[in-house]
Amino acid sequence: MITKREFMQAALATTALWGASGYGRWGRLAAQQTLSQDKLLEFDDFGNVTLIHITDVHAQLKPIWFREPAVNIGVGDAKGRPPHVTGMDFLQMFGIPPGSPDAYAMTCEDFVALAAEYGRMGGMDRVATVVKAIRAARPDSILLDGGDTWHGSYTSLKTRGQDMVNVMNALGVDAMTSHWEWTYGTERVNEIVGELPFPFLGANIFDVEWDEPAFEPYKIFEKGGVRIGVIGQAFPYMPIANPRWMFPEYSFGIREERMQAVVDELREEGVDLVVCLSHNGFDVDYKMAGRVKGIDVILSGHTHDAVPEPVLIGQTVMIASGSNGKFVSRLDLDVRDGQMLGFRHKLIPIFSDVIQPDAEMAALIDSERAPYQAELDEVVGKTESLLYRRGNFNGTWDDLICDAMRAERDTQIALSPGVRWGPSLVPGDDIRREDIHNATSMTYGQCYRTEMTGETLKTVMEDVADNIFNPDPYYQQGGDMVRVGGIAYAIDLSKPMGQRISRLTLSDTGEEIEPSKSYTVAGWASVNEDTEGPQIWDVVESHIRKTGTVKLQPRDTVTVSGI
Repeated sequence: MITKREFMQAALATTALWGASGYGRWGRLAAQQTLSQDKLLEFDDFGNVTLIHITDVHAQLKPIWFREPAVNIGVGDAKGRPPHVTGMDFLQMFGIPPGSPDAYAMTCEDFVALAAEYGRMGGMDRVATVVKAIRAARPDSILLDGGDTWHGSYTSLKTRGQDMVNVMNALGVDAMTSHWEWTYGTERVNEIVGELPFPFLGANIFDVEWDEPAFEPYKIFEKGGVRIGVIGQAFPYMPIANPRWMFPEYSFGIREERMQAVVDELREEGVDLVVCLSHNGFDVDYKMAGRVKGIDVILSGHTHDAVPEPVLIGQTVMIASGSNGKFVSRLDLDVRDGQMLGFRHKLIPIFSDVIQPDAEMAALIDSERAPYQAELDEVVGKTESLLYRRGNFNGTWDDLICDAMRAERDTQIALSPGVRWGPSLVPGDDIRREDIHNATSMTYGQCYRTEMTGETLKTVMEDVADNIFNPDPYYQQGGDMVRVGGIAYAIDLSKPMGQRISRLTLSDTGEEIEPSKSYTVAGWASVNEDTEGPQIWDVVESHIRKTGTVKLQPRDTVTVSGI
Protein backbone atom coordinates (compact mmCIF):
# COMPACT_ATOMS: atom_id res chain seq x y z
CA MET A 1 0.00 0.00 0.00
CA ILE A 2 1.31 3.45 -0.90
CA THR A 3 2.04 5.62 2.16
CA LYS A 4 1.08 9.28 2.51
CA ARG A 5 4.74 10.31 2.25
CA GLU A 6 5.21 8.25 -0.93
CA PHE A 7 2.11 9.89 -2.39
CA MET A 8 3.46 13.34 -1.55
CA GLN A 9 6.80 12.52 -3.12
CA ALA A 10 5.06 11.27 -6.25
CA ALA A 11 3.14 14.54 -6.46
CA LEU A 12 6.42 16.37 -5.92
CA ALA A 13 7.93 14.63 -8.91
CA THR A 14 5.18 15.94 -11.21
CA THR A 15 5.69 19.58 -10.34
CA ALA A 16 5.55 22.22 -13.06
CA LEU A 17 8.23 24.69 -14.09
CA TRP A 18 10.08 26.19 -11.10
CA GLY A 19 8.16 23.97 -8.77
CA ALA A 20 9.25 21.51 -6.12
CA SER A 21 10.52 18.64 -8.20
CA GLY A 22 13.76 17.75 -6.46
CA TYR A 23 17.16 19.44 -6.61
CA GLY A 24 18.09 20.48 -10.12
CA ARG A 25 14.88 20.66 -12.12
CA TRP A 26 13.97 24.19 -11.03
CA GLY A 27 16.91 25.89 -12.71
CA ARG A 28 17.38 23.66 -15.74
CA LEU A 29 13.82 24.15 -16.95
CA ALA A 30 13.82 27.86 -16.19
CA ALA A 31 16.97 28.38 -18.25
CA GLN A 32 15.22 26.96 -21.30
CA GLN A 33 12.47 29.54 -21.26
CA THR A 34 12.21 33.14 -22.41
CA LEU A 35 11.83 35.55 -19.51
CA SER A 36 8.29 36.87 -19.78
CA GLN A 37 5.39 37.64 -17.51
CA ASP A 38 3.41 34.69 -18.86
CA LYS A 39 6.30 32.34 -18.19
CA LEU A 40 6.90 33.72 -14.69
CA LEU A 41 3.25 33.18 -13.84
CA GLU A 42 2.87 29.83 -15.62
CA PHE A 43 1.54 27.15 -13.28
CA ASP A 44 -0.42 23.93 -13.75
CA ASP A 45 -3.26 24.11 -11.25
CA PHE A 46 -3.16 21.27 -8.76
CA GLY A 47 -5.40 19.98 -6.00
CA ASN A 48 -8.10 22.00 -4.24
CA VAL A 49 -6.26 24.49 -1.98
CA THR A 50 -3.95 27.39 -2.92
CA LEU A 51 -1.80 29.36 -0.48
CA ILE A 52 0.02 32.56 -1.49
CA HIS A 53 2.91 33.57 0.76
CA ILE A 54 4.87 36.80 1.06
CA THR A 55 7.12 37.76 3.96
CA ASP A 56 9.75 40.22 5.17
CA VAL A 57 8.77 42.97 2.72
CA HIS A 58 10.29 45.56 5.08
CA ALA A 59 8.19 48.38 3.67
CA GLN A 60 9.77 48.24 0.21
CA LEU A 61 7.03 49.60 -2.02
CA LYS A 62 9.18 50.20 -5.09
CA PRO A 63 11.49 47.87 -7.08
CA ILE A 64 14.95 47.46 -5.56
CA TRP A 65 18.32 45.84 -5.97
CA PHE A 66 18.93 43.10 -3.41
CA ARG A 67 22.05 40.94 -3.42
CA GLU A 68 21.60 37.60 -1.69
CA PRO A 69 24.29 36.56 0.84
CA ALA A 70 27.68 35.15 -0.06
CA VAL A 71 28.07 33.67 3.43
CA ASN A 72 25.26 31.90 5.27
CA ILE A 73 26.83 29.37 7.60
CA GLY A 74 24.80 26.53 9.06
CA VAL A 75 25.94 25.02 12.34
CA GLY A 76 25.02 21.75 14.00
CA ASP A 77 22.50 19.73 12.02
CA ALA A 78 21.92 22.68 9.66
CA LYS A 79 25.45 22.56 8.24
CA GLY A 80 25.37 22.26 4.45
CA ARG A 81 21.58 22.22 4.33
CA PRO A 82 19.52 24.87 2.54
CA PRO A 83 19.37 27.78 3.15
CA HIS A 84 22.98 27.48 4.36
CA VAL A 85 24.30 27.06 0.84
CA THR A 86 25.28 30.10 -1.22
CA GLY A 87 26.85 31.22 -4.47
CA MET A 88 28.09 28.54 -6.86
CA ASP A 89 27.32 25.80 -4.35
CA PHE A 90 23.70 26.92 -4.37
CA LEU A 91 23.60 26.97 -8.17
CA GLN A 92 25.06 23.48 -8.35
CA MET A 93 22.73 22.10 -5.67
CA PHE A 94 19.64 23.31 -7.51
CA GLY A 95 20.98 22.88 -11.04
CA ILE A 96 20.71 26.59 -11.85
CA PRO A 97 22.86 27.79 -14.76
CA PRO A 98 25.29 30.60 -13.91
CA GLY A 99 24.27 33.87 -15.51
CA SER A 100 20.61 32.89 -15.74
CA PRO A 101 17.71 34.94 -14.38
CA ASP A 102 17.43 32.37 -11.59
CA ALA A 103 21.08 32.79 -10.66
CA TYR A 104 20.57 36.55 -10.42
CA ALA A 105 17.42 36.26 -8.34
CA MET A 106 18.69 33.58 -5.97
CA THR A 107 22.41 34.22 -5.39
CA CYS A 108 25.18 36.79 -5.17
CA GLU A 109 27.09 35.36 -8.16
CA ASP A 110 28.01 38.02 -10.78
CA PHE A 111 25.42 40.23 -9.14
CA VAL A 112 26.49 43.57 -10.62
CA ALA A 113 26.71 42.27 -14.19
CA LEU A 114 23.43 40.39 -13.94
CA ALA A 115 21.71 43.37 -12.33
CA ALA A 116 22.51 45.38 -15.44
CA GLU A 117 20.98 42.63 -17.56
CA TYR A 118 17.87 41.74 -15.58
CA GLY A 119 17.07 44.94 -13.68
CA ARG A 120 15.52 45.59 -10.31
CA MET A 121 13.22 43.21 -8.50
CA GLY A 122 10.12 43.57 -6.38
CA GLY A 123 7.68 46.43 -6.17
CA MET A 124 4.32 45.94 -4.49
CA ASP A 125 2.50 46.96 -7.65
CA ARG A 126 4.15 44.00 -9.42
CA VAL A 127 3.36 41.76 -6.45
CA ALA A 128 -0.27 42.86 -6.84
CA THR A 129 -0.21 41.76 -10.48
CA VAL A 130 1.02 38.31 -9.47
CA VAL A 131 -1.49 37.95 -6.64
CA LYS A 132 -4.38 38.96 -8.91
CA ALA A 133 -3.25 36.47 -11.55
CA ILE A 134 -3.17 33.63 -9.02
CA ARG A 135 -6.58 34.62 -7.69
CA ALA A 136 -8.00 34.73 -11.19
CA ALA A 137 -6.94 31.11 -11.64
CA ARG A 138 -7.78 30.09 -8.07
CA PRO A 139 -10.49 32.36 -6.61
CA ASP A 140 -10.35 30.63 -3.22
CA SER A 141 -6.63 31.36 -2.73
CA ILE A 142 -5.50 32.46 0.74
CA LEU A 143 -2.90 35.26 0.87
CA LEU A 144 -0.71 35.11 3.98
CA ASP A 145 1.79 37.74 5.14
CA GLY A 146 4.66 36.49 7.30
CA GLY A 147 5.42 39.82 9.01
CA ASP A 148 8.24 42.38 8.99
CA THR A 149 5.93 44.35 6.74
CA TRP A 150 5.34 47.76 8.33
CA HIS A 151 9.00 48.63 8.98
CA GLY A 152 12.12 49.48 6.99
CA SER A 153 11.73 52.67 4.94
CA TYR A 154 11.53 56.44 5.17
CA THR A 155 7.78 56.54 4.52
CA SER A 156 6.98 53.72 6.94
CA LEU A 157 8.88 55.57 9.67
CA LYS A 158 7.14 58.85 8.89
CA THR A 159 3.67 57.28 8.78
CA ARG A 160 4.35 54.81 11.61
CA GLY A 161 3.60 51.95 9.27
CA GLN A 162 0.39 53.34 7.81
CA ASP A 163 1.66 53.37 4.23
CA MET A 164 2.26 49.62 4.39
CA VAL A 165 -1.01 48.95 6.18
CA ASN A 166 -2.89 50.72 3.37
CA VAL A 167 -1.00 48.82 0.68
CA MET A 168 -1.45 45.41 2.31
CA ASN A 169 -5.15 46.09 2.86
CA ALA A 170 -5.48 46.89 -0.84
CA LEU A 171 -3.53 43.75 -1.73
CA GLY A 172 -6.15 41.72 0.08
CA VAL A 173 -4.12 39.94 2.74
CA ASP A 174 -6.12 37.27 4.59
CA ALA A 175 -3.94 37.02 7.72
CA MET A 176 -0.52 38.11 9.02
CA THR A 177 1.91 37.60 11.86
CA SER A 178 4.58 39.97 13.18
CA HIS A 179 8.07 40.99 14.27
CA TRP A 180 9.41 44.51 13.58
CA GLU A 181 5.82 45.74 13.67
CA TRP A 182 6.22 45.78 17.46
CA THR A 183 8.95 48.41 17.33
CA TYR A 184 6.23 51.02 16.83
CA GLY A 185 5.17 50.21 20.38
CA THR A 186 2.16 48.57 21.97
CA GLU A 187 -0.21 51.50 21.53
CA ARG A 188 0.46 51.88 17.82
CA VAL A 189 0.30 48.14 17.11
CA ASN A 190 -3.03 47.82 18.87
CA GLU A 191 -4.34 50.90 17.08
CA ILE A 192 -3.54 49.36 13.69
CA VAL A 193 -4.71 45.87 14.64
CA GLY A 194 -8.06 47.28 15.73
CA GLU A 195 -8.64 48.57 12.19
CA LEU A 196 -7.25 45.69 10.13
CA PRO A 197 -9.77 43.86 7.91
CA PHE A 198 -7.93 40.58 8.55
CA PRO A 199 -6.57 38.80 11.66
CA PHE A 200 -3.23 39.66 13.25
CA LEU A 201 -2.21 36.20 14.43
CA GLY A 202 0.13 35.30 17.27
CA ALA A 203 -0.45 32.05 19.13
CA ASN A 204 2.79 32.66 21.04
CA ILE A 205 2.02 36.23 22.18
CA PHE A 206 0.88 36.31 25.81
CA ASP A 207 -0.29 39.03 28.17
CA VAL A 208 2.44 39.46 30.79
CA GLU A 209 0.14 40.35 33.68
CA TRP A 210 -2.25 37.44 33.27
CA ASP A 211 -0.01 34.99 31.35
CA GLU A 212 -2.83 34.43 28.88
CA PRO A 213 -2.98 34.50 25.07
CA ALA A 214 -3.25 38.11 23.93
CA PHE A 215 -4.03 37.80 20.20
CA GLU A 216 -5.93 35.46 17.93
CA PRO A 217 -3.89 32.24 17.72
CA TYR A 218 -5.41 31.06 14.45
CA LYS A 219 -7.99 31.63 11.75
CA ILE A 220 -10.08 28.90 10.14
CA PHE A 221 -10.83 29.39 6.46
CA GLU A 222 -13.39 27.34 4.55
CA LYS A 223 -12.46 27.14 0.88
CA GLY A 224 -14.05 24.79 -1.63
CA GLY A 225 -15.31 22.49 1.08
CA VAL A 226 -11.90 22.33 2.81
CA ARG A 227 -11.36 23.68 6.35
CA ILE A 228 -7.92 25.28 6.65
CA GLY A 229 -6.51 26.34 9.99
CA VAL A 230 -3.79 29.02 9.84
CA ILE A 231 -1.76 29.48 13.04
CA GLY A 232 0.27 32.65 13.53
CA GLN A 233 3.72 32.41 15.14
CA ALA A 234 5.26 35.83 15.85
CA PHE A 235 9.01 36.31 16.23
CA PRO A 236 9.83 34.47 19.49
CA TYR A 237 12.68 36.65 20.73
CA MET A 238 11.14 40.11 20.62
CA PRO A 239 12.30 41.21 24.11
CA ILE A 240 15.89 40.09 23.35
CA ALA A 241 16.41 41.28 19.78
CA ASN A 242 14.31 44.45 20.09
CA PRO A 243 13.59 46.88 22.95
CA ARG A 244 11.42 45.26 25.61
CA TRP A 245 10.31 48.68 26.85
CA MET A 246 8.36 49.26 23.63
CA PHE A 247 5.95 46.38 24.33
CA PRO A 248 6.25 45.53 28.06
CA GLU A 249 2.68 44.22 28.19
CA TYR A 250 3.53 41.15 26.12
CA SER A 251 5.79 38.10 26.19
CA PHE A 252 6.66 35.91 23.23
CA GLY A 253 8.81 32.76 22.95
CA ILE A 254 8.75 29.66 20.76
CA ARG A 255 6.21 28.03 23.11
CA GLU A 256 6.46 24.59 21.52
CA GLU A 257 3.88 23.08 23.87
CA ARG A 258 1.47 25.91 23.07
CA MET A 259 1.93 25.27 19.35
CA GLN A 260 1.17 21.59 19.84
CA ALA A 261 -1.93 22.44 21.85
CA VAL A 262 -3.20 24.81 19.16
CA VAL A 263 -2.58 22.23 16.43
CA ASP A 264 -4.47 19.65 18.48
CA GLU A 265 -7.33 22.10 19.04
CA LEU A 266 -7.64 22.72 15.31
CA ARG A 267 -7.66 18.99 14.61
CA GLU A 268 -10.40 18.53 17.20
CA GLU A 269 -12.41 21.21 15.42
CA GLY A 270 -12.29 19.17 12.25
CA VAL A 271 -9.75 21.18 10.30
CA ASP A 272 -8.50 19.39 7.18
CA LEU A 273 -5.21 21.29 6.77
CA VAL A 274 -3.01 22.95 9.41
CA VAL A 275 -0.75 25.79 8.25
CA CYS A 276 1.77 27.60 10.46
CA LEU A 277 2.40 31.18 9.32
CA SER A 278 5.73 31.62 11.05
CA HIS A 279 8.28 34.31 11.79
CA ASN A 280 10.55 31.92 13.70
CA GLY A 281 13.30 31.75 11.11
CA PHE A 282 14.18 28.78 8.93
CA ASP A 283 16.27 26.69 11.33
CA VAL A 284 13.87 27.21 14.23
CA ASP A 285 10.97 26.17 12.00
CA TYR A 286 12.90 23.13 10.84
CA LYS A 287 13.41 21.97 14.42
CA MET A 288 9.84 22.80 15.43
CA ALA A 289 8.48 20.82 12.47
CA GLY A 290 10.26 17.74 13.75
CA ARG A 291 8.86 18.10 17.26
CA VAL A 292 5.29 19.41 16.87
CA LYS A 293 3.01 16.84 15.31
CA GLY A 294 0.21 17.62 12.92
CA ILE A 295 1.46 20.71 11.04
CA ASP A 296 1.00 20.17 7.31
CA VAL A 297 2.64 23.36 6.03
CA ILE A 298 5.04 25.90 7.53
CA LEU A 299 5.35 29.21 5.71
CA SER A 300 8.69 30.38 7.10
CA GLY A 301 9.88 33.96 7.53
CA HIS A 302 12.38 36.14 9.41
CA THR A 303 15.68 34.83 8.03
CA HIS A 304 14.96 36.15 4.49
CA ASP A 305 15.78 32.84 2.83
CA ALA A 306 14.65 32.27 -0.74
CA VAL A 307 14.61 28.51 -1.23
CA PRO A 308 13.36 27.44 -4.67
CA GLU A 309 11.97 24.09 -3.58
CA PRO A 310 9.97 23.02 -0.53
CA VAL A 311 11.72 21.18 2.27
CA LEU A 312 10.08 18.08 3.71
CA ILE A 313 10.45 17.42 7.44
CA GLY A 314 8.59 14.20 8.05
CA GLN A 315 5.03 14.93 6.89
CA THR A 316 5.48 18.73 7.03
CA VAL A 317 6.14 20.87 3.95
CA MET A 318 8.18 24.03 4.62
CA ILE A 319 8.28 27.02 2.26
CA ALA A 320 10.65 30.03 2.41
CA SER A 321 9.76 33.02 0.23
CA GLY A 322 12.67 35.46 0.44
CA SER A 323 12.35 39.13 1.36
CA ASN A 324 11.87 42.71 0.21
CA GLY A 325 9.09 41.77 -2.22
CA LYS A 326 11.52 39.83 -4.47
CA PHE A 327 9.39 36.70 -4.50
CA VAL A 328 5.85 35.41 -4.13
CA SER A 329 5.27 31.75 -3.30
CA ARG A 330 2.33 29.80 -4.66
CA LEU A 331 1.56 26.47 -3.04
CA ASP A 332 -1.22 24.24 -4.38
CA LEU A 333 -2.29 21.28 -2.25
CA ASP A 334 -4.51 18.26 -2.68
CA VAL A 335 -6.44 17.91 0.59
CA ARG A 336 -8.94 15.08 1.04
CA ASP A 337 -10.71 13.69 4.09
CA GLY A 338 -8.56 15.63 6.50
CA GLN A 339 -5.23 14.74 4.92
CA MET A 340 -2.75 16.49 2.64
CA LEU A 341 -2.05 14.04 -0.15
CA GLY A 342 0.18 16.06 -2.46
CA PHE A 343 1.36 19.53 -3.41
CA ARG A 344 2.85 21.67 -6.14
CA HIS A 345 4.92 24.78 -5.50
CA LYS A 346 6.40 27.71 -7.36
CA LEU A 347 8.65 30.47 -6.06
CA ILE A 348 7.86 33.35 -8.41
CA PRO A 349 10.66 35.91 -8.85
CA ILE A 350 9.32 39.45 -9.23
CA PHE A 351 11.39 40.85 -12.12
CA SER A 352 10.12 44.42 -12.16
CA ASP A 353 11.01 45.03 -15.82
CA VAL A 354 9.05 41.95 -16.86
CA ILE A 355 5.93 41.93 -14.67
CA GLN A 356 3.55 44.76 -15.47
CA PRO A 357 2.62 46.93 -12.50
CA ASP A 358 -0.97 46.79 -11.36
CA ALA A 359 -2.40 50.24 -12.11
CA GLU A 360 -4.52 50.57 -8.97
CA MET A 361 -1.73 49.52 -6.66
CA ALA A 362 0.79 51.73 -8.47
CA ALA A 363 -1.50 54.74 -7.99
CA LEU A 364 -1.93 53.94 -4.29
CA ILE A 365 1.83 53.60 -3.77
CA ASP A 366 2.48 56.91 -5.52
CA SER A 367 -0.14 58.63 -3.36
CA GLU A 368 1.43 57.23 -0.17
CA ARG A 369 4.87 58.47 -1.22
CA ALA A 370 3.83 61.81 -2.70
CA PRO A 371 4.04 63.90 0.52
CA TYR A 372 7.66 62.78 0.98
CA GLN A 373 8.87 62.55 -2.62
CA ALA A 374 11.25 65.50 -2.50
CA GLU A 375 12.98 64.18 0.61
CA LEU A 376 13.11 60.64 -0.76
CA ASP A 377 14.72 61.72 -4.03
CA GLU A 378 17.33 64.11 -2.64
CA VAL A 379 20.76 62.95 -3.81
CA VAL A 380 23.30 62.82 -1.00
CA GLY A 381 26.23 61.25 -2.84
CA LYS A 382 27.21 58.54 -5.29
CA THR A 383 28.66 55.05 -5.03
CA GLU A 384 31.29 53.47 -7.24
CA SER A 385 31.02 50.25 -5.22
CA LEU A 386 28.35 47.64 -4.67
CA LEU A 387 26.67 48.41 -1.36
CA TYR A 388 25.06 45.35 0.19
CA ARG A 389 24.22 44.09 3.65
CA ARG A 390 23.36 40.38 3.64
CA GLY A 391 25.81 37.80 4.92
CA ASN A 392 26.86 36.41 8.30
CA PHE A 393 29.71 38.90 8.63
CA ASN A 394 30.78 42.07 6.88
CA GLY A 395 28.77 43.91 4.26
CA THR A 396 29.77 47.08 2.46
CA TRP A 397 26.62 48.99 3.53
CA ASP A 398 27.54 48.40 7.16
CA ASP A 399 31.19 49.17 6.47
CA LEU A 400 29.99 52.55 5.22
CA ILE A 401 27.76 53.00 8.27
CA CYS A 402 30.67 52.11 10.57
CA ASP A 403 32.95 54.56 8.75
CA ALA A 404 30.32 57.24 9.21
CA MET A 405 29.96 56.57 12.93
CA ARG A 406 33.70 56.57 13.55
CA ALA A 407 34.17 59.80 11.63
CA GLU A 408 31.10 61.70 12.83
CA ARG A 409 31.24 60.50 16.45
CA ASP A 410 35.06 60.49 16.66
CA THR A 411 35.59 56.97 17.96
CA GLN A 412 38.13 54.20 17.55
CA ILE A 413 35.53 51.49 17.07
CA ALA A 414 32.05 51.24 15.56
CA LEU A 415 29.42 48.53 15.96
CA SER A 416 26.52 48.13 13.54
CA PRO A 417 23.75 45.61 14.23
CA GLY A 418 23.60 42.56 11.98
CA VAL A 419 20.07 43.19 10.76
CA ARG A 420 19.13 41.46 7.50
CA TRP A 421 16.91 44.15 6.01
CA GLY A 422 18.20 46.80 3.64
CA PRO A 423 18.36 46.74 -0.18
CA SER A 424 21.56 47.05 -2.20
CA LEU A 425 22.96 49.75 -4.48
CA VAL A 426 25.03 48.98 -7.58
CA PRO A 427 28.11 50.87 -8.78
CA GLY A 428 27.16 54.14 -10.46
CA ASP A 429 23.99 54.62 -8.42
CA ASP A 430 23.19 57.89 -6.76
CA ILE A 431 22.79 57.55 -3.01
CA ARG A 432 19.50 59.19 -2.17
CA ARG A 433 18.06 59.91 1.24
CA GLU A 434 15.62 57.05 0.66
CA ASP A 435 18.51 54.62 0.16
CA ILE A 436 20.08 55.61 3.48
CA HIS A 437 16.76 55.10 5.27
CA ASN A 438 16.25 51.73 3.59
CA ALA A 439 19.39 50.60 5.44
CA THR A 440 18.90 52.44 8.74
CA SER A 441 15.29 53.44 9.35
CA MET A 442 13.89 52.37 12.73
CA THR A 443 12.18 53.80 15.79
CA TYR A 444 15.27 53.53 18.00
CA GLY A 445 18.03 54.68 15.67
CA GLN A 446 20.04 56.90 18.03
CA CYS A 447 23.78 56.74 17.40
CA TYR A 448 25.42 56.52 20.82
CA ARG A 449 29.01 57.23 21.83
CA THR A 450 30.46 55.37 24.79
CA GLU A 451 33.56 53.69 26.16
CA MET A 452 34.07 49.94 26.50
CA THR A 453 36.93 47.95 27.91
CA GLY A 454 38.43 45.29 25.71
CA GLU A 455 36.88 42.69 28.01
CA THR A 456 33.40 44.20 27.59
CA LEU A 457 33.82 44.40 23.84
CA LYS A 458 34.74 40.71 23.65
CA THR A 459 31.80 39.78 25.87
CA VAL A 460 29.39 41.67 23.61
CA MET A 461 30.76 39.95 20.54
CA GLU A 462 30.67 36.52 22.19
CA ASP A 463 27.02 37.03 23.12
CA VAL A 464 26.09 37.99 19.57
CA ALA A 465 28.08 35.09 18.14
CA ASP A 466 26.16 32.64 20.30
CA ASN A 467 22.89 34.17 19.14
CA ILE A 468 23.90 33.34 15.57
CA PHE A 469 25.97 30.19 15.82
CA ASN A 470 24.59 28.20 18.74
CA PRO A 471 24.14 24.67 17.33
CA ASP A 472 20.65 24.48 18.85
CA PRO A 473 18.33 26.60 16.65
CA TYR A 474 16.11 27.39 19.64
CA TYR A 475 18.98 29.46 21.06
CA GLN A 476 19.64 31.41 17.86
CA GLN A 477 18.15 34.75 18.80
CA GLY A 478 19.92 37.25 16.57
CA GLY A 479 20.19 38.31 12.95
CA ASP A 480 23.66 38.18 11.45
CA MET A 481 26.91 38.88 13.30
CA VAL A 482 27.42 42.42 14.57
CA ARG A 483 29.32 44.46 11.98
CA VAL A 484 32.47 46.16 13.19
CA GLY A 485 34.54 49.14 12.17
CA GLY A 486 38.04 49.84 13.42
CA ILE A 487 38.69 46.31 14.68
CA ALA A 488 39.60 42.89 13.32
CA TYR A 489 39.00 39.54 14.96
CA ALA A 490 38.98 35.78 14.54
CA ILE A 491 35.97 33.58 15.20
CA ASP A 492 36.04 29.80 15.65
CA LEU A 493 32.53 28.42 15.15
CA SER A 494 33.48 25.03 16.61
CA LYS A 495 34.08 26.53 20.05
CA PRO A 496 31.45 26.88 22.81
CA MET A 497 29.99 30.16 24.01
CA GLY A 498 32.59 32.51 25.42
CA GLN A 499 35.46 30.96 23.49
CA ARG A 500 34.66 31.79 19.86
CA ILE A 501 36.18 35.28 19.58
CA SER A 502 39.96 35.82 19.63
CA ARG A 503 42.76 37.97 18.19
CA LEU A 504 40.90 41.24 18.66
CA THR A 505 42.97 44.08 17.22
CA LEU A 506 42.57 47.69 16.20
CA SER A 507 42.52 47.39 12.41
CA ASP A 508 44.03 50.84 11.86
CA THR A 509 47.23 50.01 13.75
CA GLY A 510 47.26 46.25 14.30
CA GLU A 511 47.49 46.90 18.03
CA GLU A 512 46.07 44.09 20.19
CA ILE A 513 42.96 45.06 22.14
CA GLU A 514 43.70 44.76 25.84
CA PRO A 515 40.98 43.46 28.20
CA SER A 516 41.55 46.16 30.85
CA LYS A 517 41.97 49.12 28.49
CA SER A 518 39.07 51.42 27.52
CA TYR A 519 38.21 52.26 23.91
CA THR A 520 35.80 54.76 22.40
CA VAL A 521 32.89 53.04 20.64
CA ALA A 522 30.01 54.27 18.51
CA GLY A 523 26.94 52.20 17.72
CA TRP A 524 23.24 52.35 17.02
CA ALA A 525 20.00 50.41 17.58
CA SER A 526 20.59 50.01 21.31
CA VAL A 527 17.70 48.30 23.10
CA ASN A 528 18.18 50.61 26.11
CA GLU A 529 15.36 53.11 26.56
CA ASP A 530 17.49 56.11 27.54
CA THR A 531 19.97 55.95 24.64
CA GLU A 532 21.10 59.38 23.49
CA GLY A 533 22.68 60.57 20.27
CA PRO A 534 21.89 61.79 16.76
CA GLN A 535 19.82 59.54 14.51
CA ILE A 536 21.94 57.09 12.52
CA TRP A 537 20.53 58.21 9.16
CA ASP A 538 21.65 61.78 9.88
CA VAL A 539 25.11 60.53 10.83
CA VAL A 540 25.40 58.52 7.62
CA GLU A 541 24.02 61.33 5.45
CA SER A 542 26.51 63.82 6.89
CA HIS A 543 29.41 61.46 6.23
CA ILE A 544 28.35 60.68 2.66
CA ARG A 545 27.91 64.39 1.85
CA LYS A 546 31.47 65.00 3.00
CA THR A 547 32.78 61.96 1.12
CA GLY A 548 30.92 62.70 -2.12
CA THR A 549 31.63 59.46 -3.95
CA VAL A 550 31.76 56.24 -1.96
CA LYS A 551 34.46 53.70 -2.87
CA LEU A 552 34.43 50.58 -0.74
CA GLN A 553 35.69 47.06 -1.18
CA PRO A 554 34.78 44.16 1.12
CA ARG A 555 37.14 44.18 4.12
CA ASP A 556 39.10 41.18 5.24
CA THR A 557 38.86 41.94 8.96
CA VAL A 558 37.15 38.72 10.10
CA THR A 559 38.93 35.35 10.07
CA VAL A 560 36.48 32.45 10.29
CA SER A 561 37.37 28.88 11.24
CA GLY A 562 35.65 25.81 12.61
CA ILE A 563 33.08 25.69 9.82
